[in-house]
Amino acid sequence: MLKFVPAAVALALSLAGCAHAPPGAAPAPPSAPQAAVPVSAGPAADDNLNAVAWTQNASEHDFIYMQTYRNAQEKLLKAKSDPTWDALPKDDRAAHASLKGLKPAVILDIDETVLDNSPYQARLIRSGGEFNEADWAAWCKEAIARPLPGALAFTKFAAAHGISVIYISNRAKDLDDATLANLRAAGFPVAGKDSFLGLGTFVEGCEQVGSEKGCRRQRVAKDYRVLMQFGDQIGDFANVLGNTAEGREKAMAPYTGWIGERWFVLPNPTYGAWESALFDNDYTLPRAERRQKKIDSLRSR
Repeated sequence: MLKFVPAAVALALSLAGCAHAPPGAAPAPPSAPQAAVPVSAGPAADDNLNAVAWTQNASEHDFIYMQTYRNAQEKLLKAKSDPTWDALPKDDRAAHASLKGLKPAVILDIDETVLDNSPYQARLIRSGGEFNEADWAAWCKEAIARPLPGALAFTKFAAAHGISVIYISNRAKDLDDATLANLRAAGFPVAGKDSFLGLGTFVEGCEQVGSEKGCRRQRVAKDYRVLMQFGDQIGDFANVLGNTAEGREKAMAPYTGWIGERWFVLPNPTYGAWESALFDNDYTLPRAERRQKKIDSLRSR
């Protein structure tokens, strides 16, 4: 899309030029209207540009990840030594309430928690497109996503101290092999397929609703005492019954004391349930209408 110099800017430039006329000279006759000057060409402006640019280029982004994983690592062995310590929410632990004899584990989301998918987002910005399952699957199958800062060191530390590393992801089931290949290529400890629970994983006696991870956390609860959870979405930690501001707040309210102790939340300004909640989770709305609803959500004081 072409961008044009605003009329006000053109007028200011014209006035600036008059300031250099010789003293006492007669005013110059009005100039003929000038055609708008295109300053750039390319795809339409994308609301995700700053988010992805920050993710890929800001040292602050990397430092937040390093800080989070280092903080967790410092607390991990203490959590392991406490037989009453568990990081699963009550409803996920309820079916397997006893912690006695359970092996220690940590649960991590994958996308934007241990693997960096910002190149996929960058491709969307360059093309002017939006997320779609086909392109996302193609990106995942490339299996080239890089580890996020601090994630590799933390997971290796956990594995070295006898703590199972379990990845729970909402990637589609047909991406399991590509995802495992990517994790291994990046250097993450992967004990076997049971250490990765993707979308569609069957859990006996539990009915999964949409992409909620509760059933898979319950499966982990059967064999493990979960020391910590890591993710970039509220749904990585607890079930959100309604993806609204109120529903999200209600899901987290009992566990805010766990943040930075048992639950470690990582930043994701590029996408997520936080965004869709702003337009009532209605992706059938035209892009412009979704954008306007996001603008309407902003505070100006």
